[in-house]
Amino acid sequence: MNILITNDDGIFAPGLRALVDAVKSLGTVRVVAPDREQSASGHSITLHKPLRMDAVKLDGVEAYSSNGTPADCVILGCLTAESPPDLVLSGINRGANLGEEVLYSGTVSAAMEAAIQGLKSVALSVASYTTDDFRAAARVGARLVEVVPEIELPGDCFLNVNVPPVLWGDIQGVVVTRLGKREYINRVDRREDPRGRAYYWFSGSPRESSSGEGTDIGAVAENKISITPVHFDLTGYETMEVLGGLAGALAEDL
Repeated sequence: MNILITNDDGIFAPGLRALVDAVKSLGTVRVVAPDREQSASGHSITLHKPLRMDAVKLDGVEAYSSNGTPADCVILGCLTAESPPDLVLSGINRGANLGEEVLYSGTVSAAMEAAIQGLKSVALSVASYTTDDFRAAARVGARLVEVVPEIELPGDCFLNVNVPPVLWGDIQGVVVTRLGKREYINRVDRREDPRGRAYYWFSGSPRESSSGEGTDIGAVAENKISITPVHFDLTGYETMEVLGGLAGALAEDL
C-alpha cells in the first residue's frame, strides 16, 4: 500500500513524525509537507510562484518539504510519485478540527484535496494545542490505515478524525458524528512597528459550542474519538425550494 502523509503544522512537527513512525511498517510511506507552519491556511493553492520540493531526512522514509500549502503538498505528492497513493493521511494535527473549524483547517483541506483527486483520505487531529503526547492519535492512525482502504466511501467523501488529549486507557469509545457548531469571538490586535507603521494580529477565543448528542464537539468533550464523514458538495439542498421565488423574480427581467 502506498501512503502519502502531509499536514499543516510543518514537516518537522512532532505529530507528523509520530504518525510516520506508527504507519511506516504498514506500507510504503511518502511524506510531502509544508516547510513551515500553515495552520488555518484553508484550501488555498499556489498559482503565482514556483513550488519546490526539497528532500528531507525523516525516519527512514522518502520525505520532502515544500514551500506550498497543505493542498499544494497533496497535489505535488500525487503527481510526482511513481505510483499514486492508495491512502492520504493529513496530521497528526496539534489542536482539534471540530465544527466550522474544518472550513479553515489546512489539515482538513489537505484531506479534502485528496478526495478531489479521487483518493481515500483522513484528517487526523488531537484535541489539544499544547500536547506533546501523540501516542493515542498515532495508534488510531495505524488502525485507520488497516481499516479505511476496505471501506466503501462515496467519491467526494473523506474522514475527519479527532482524538481526545488523554491516555489510551482513558478514551471512552469511538463514535461516528456530525459537525457541531463552534463560534469564536474574533479580535484584531493593532500594534506599531519601530517606524510607526501599523500592523495587526488576528486572535480569538471560543464563544460557544454546540456539544449536543451526535456532534464531534460533544464526542471529544466526553473523551471519545470522533469520526466525521465530510464531503465537498456545499450545496444547501434544503434551501433550493425556498429560493424558487427569487429565481422567478430575477427571471421577470429576462
